[in-house]
Amino acid sequence: MFAAETNWPQFRGPGSTGVAVEDPKLPDTWSKTENVAWKTAIPGLGWSSPVVWGDKVFLTSVISSAEIEPPKKGLYFGGERKASPAEHRFVAYALDAKSGKIVWQNEVQNAIPTFTRHLKNSYASETPVTDGERVYFYFGQVGLFCFDMKGKPVWSKKFEQVKTRYGWGTAASPVLHQGRLYLVNDNDDKSYLMALDKKTGNVIWKVDREEKTNWATPYIWESGKRTEIVTPGTDKTRSYDLDGKLLWEFKGMSSIAIPTPFSKFGLLFLSSGYVGDPNRPVYAVKPGASGDITMQKGQTASEHVAWYLPQAGPYNPTPIIYGDNYYTLFDRGFLTCHEAKTGKEIYGKQRIDQATTAFTSSPWAYNGKIFAISEDGDTFVMQAGADFKVLRKNSLDEMAMATPAIAGSSLFIRTAGSLYCIRNAVR
Repeated sequence: MFAAETNWPQFRGPGSTGVAVEDPKLPDTWSKTENVAWKTAIPGLGWSSPVVWGDKVFLTSVISSAEIEPPKKGLYFGGERKASPAEHRFVAYALDAKSGKIVWQNEVQNAIPTFTRHLKNSYASETPVTDGERVYFYFGQVGLFCFDMKGKPVWSKKFEQVKTRYGWGTAASPVLHQGRLYLVNDNDDKSYLMALDKKTGNVIWKVDREEKTNWATPYIWESGKRTEIVTPGTDKTRSYDLDGKLLWEFKGMSSIAIPTPFSKFGLLFLSSGYVGDPNRPVYAVKPGASGDITMQKGQTASEHVAWYLPQAGPYNPTPIIYGDNYYTLFDRGFLTCHEAKTGKEIYGKQRIDQATTAFTSSPWAYNGKIFAISEDGDTFVMQAGADFKVLRKNSLDEMAMATPAIAGSSLFIRTAGSLYCIRNAVR
């Protein structure tokens, strides 16, 4: 059994920070063969991240009965895809973390999809979440499915199909907090934030949102003053109390919100940066705000915002704070570094690799290093601190868009066709 403190229970791990506990056993060098403890083929297509609890790894995939068009790398306007005429199997997986053996798999739906997705999206892009007693698998246009750790069904809840922007599909993952499961579904029909009882799946409350389609996972902010649910959006970013009451909101995000909020040093960090939008902001919000906290034109700080940068936000990857620094990975292969507490620039855009142009998954950090995996499956290892330096490149030679998980002195990387467990070989 792995130590309890090494669980990675949700997207970007404990606290949604992407930072692992320092562990000298964690790997910083690997290839398709070097330091690969195991590699397990995962059929179908899914960009959900793996999550880990104890001796199990969980993830999702959707398997088509017919050949599908493979995703294309890079940034492009995908347009609306036609719904596939083939049957698709929506599957939840549990693997043994030590061996990679599939312990159980549960098919939650087998049907012809009547909804579309972006070519680079999947029908299994939402990351599962677990508390060690149960694991919750969310397929945005299908439903939410709860199993115990042995794979026994506990409850399920189906959701109505909704229209998404340009038919691009869904991706926001669920979050757990003190007996409740929270879901945001921002779509082009009727958006909402919902709280469910984690034991029964019963809806505790549901609030409508005047919002259109976005893909940002919500964040539970425990600031010390109160606990709130932060939900990025295009029209407004909003925060609610645990009963669904609106606490504060502001306008000023880019036209598409994807990165997940997170907190550090008593501040809440929010960003969005659609590449076709001149407004690509980063905000560091102070705790205790109420009402409309929209920044006025020309402001770089306010009563409720510690600092603000108008053009520093990424499109897909969520930024990361490691040590005292705030790092931003941009989809087109640049990294920037700012002081987390003040927003002061430490270094501007640095090109990670001349030959690599696309990053979608979020960076992670441990042992004095920042890691970023490209869509080509190349992980660039960069030193943390005031000086930018790429230390090495670790290649798997397979498309990758899922954010990895770190647990039990191991790194779990999902590629288009496999799940890898990367672990330093015993010498």
